[in-house]
Amino acid sequence: MASEIMNATANALVWISSAFDAPTRAVVFGVPIDGHLVVEALLVVVILFQLTRKSYKPPKKPLTEKEIDELCDDWVPEPLTPQITEEMMIEPPTLESAAGPHAIVDGKEVVNFASANYLGLIGNDKVTDSCVGAMEKYGVGSCGPRGFYGTIDVHLDCEARISKFLGTPDSILYSYGVSTIFSVIPAFCKKGDIIVADEGVHWAVQNGLYLSRSTVVYFKHNDMKSLEATLEKVTGRSKHPEKVRRYIVAEAIYQNSGQIAPLDEIVRLKEKYRFRIILDESHSFGVLGNSGRGLAEYCGVPIEKIDIITAGMGNALATDGGFCTGSVRVVDHQRLSSSGYVFSASLPPYLASAAISAVDYLEANPSVLSSLRANVATLLSELSDVPGLVITSHTLSPIIFLKLKKSTGSDKTDMHVLDSIANQVLKDSVLIVSTKRSTLDKCHLPLGLRLFVSAAHSKSDLQKAAASLKRVAGSVLS
Repeated sequence: MASEIMNATANALVWISSAFDAPTRAVVFGVPIDGHLVVEALLVVVILFQLTRKSYKPPKKPLTEKEIDELCDDWVPEPLTPQITEEMMIEPPTLESAAGPHAIVDGKEVVNFASANYLGLIGNDKVTDSCVGAMEKYGVGSCGPRGFYGTIDVHLDCEARISKFLGTPDSILYSYGVSTIFSVIPAFCKKGDIIVADEGVHWAVQNGLYLSRSTVVYFKHNDMKSLEATLEKVTGRSKHPEKVRRYIVAEAIYQNSGQIAPLDEIVRLKEKYRFRIILDESHSFGVLGNSGRGLAEYCGVPIEKIDIITAGMGNALATDGGFCTGSVRVVDHQRLSSSGYVFSASLPPYLASAAISAVDYLEANPSVLSSLRANVATLLSELSDVPGLVITSHTLSPIIFLKLKKSTGSDKTDMHVLDSIANQVLKDSVLIVSTKRSTLDKCHLPLGLRLFVSAAHSKSDLQKAAASLKRVAGSVLS
């Protein structure tokens, strides 16, 4: 049997060899038909057959109930939340009074440097009276968004008052300060647009950048050389710059560092490279400039050169909500395209009334700005030699930011050290805060301690805070 198979194989090889060596047997349409073409034709037929045949699928066999139960027992779902650590279990201090320059925390009176009450308007009689009057007239809430019966005359009055104070054509109110900037950015920036942003922007700005789905490129914190290099690179890489919307996003006073943005230089680069500017003035409105009109007044830049300005009203104005101001076209676009405006219940009327009263107070009492700056200068002087800490904030910033002179190399360890300092300072009846960041916050600036200075702080308040911080820092960091 084996010999017969060997003979058949040998005969087949001989036949194939003779087919390849065979002379031309016929000519069809001028093409000689020989052994090579025969084999090639057979190969083409086999390939076509393999391509057209149905793939083999084994018959489906349903799982038994036992198999299903075993799979369910073996399945381990992913946790909905990260594991709770010991650090997460720590209870923060609880305020039991208004967040004025002095407050009650956990039953004890403290000097409050944790609230951005820059003008000292928390508890101001005129602001409080305006709130009471608005509540008696309108009630507490509006129970509807602005586009659906949530617009009240006091909202329109507040928008007009802000525009008049800043010298802009129009303004729009938002119900929540943080939602202002992360609603405004996606309202104007879409997929395919380019945003050049400072790497030190706070979480609300970061969230707006993410929601926009735009291409985001970061430049080094408050570094104008890095900004220009980034704009040059982005502009040169764009194939059709006339079809792409391009923005520079920055903060006037950076919450994560206390630095002030050089607006005059940003405007120069904006005009050179033909970008638009979105500027968040949450910590500069009511603070910078001779009359508190913000960064544009401080830098001597015409406000019309800034395309879009946003600000939260929970800081200098001591109320809540936020606003965006600019051209009529910019404002009208948001009334139909900004999610925070369209889908949120409108700002409670008494908060809008409080904002109007706060702006009126600032305009009538510009000396409050002098008091604020004097307090900032005093505290900066007192804190200039704190052991182990260094001040990184601007000399006019009401956010005094202190970072570790020598980082441990780990954000987690640095935060533990800073929290320890803040907790021990609280025992001296002084409330300060460290720069806690959530897992969503992508800012990579150094962590530190923040002290929010108010015009309502007394000299003894400032000296008490400085003395306590020096003593505690010397003990913890020595």
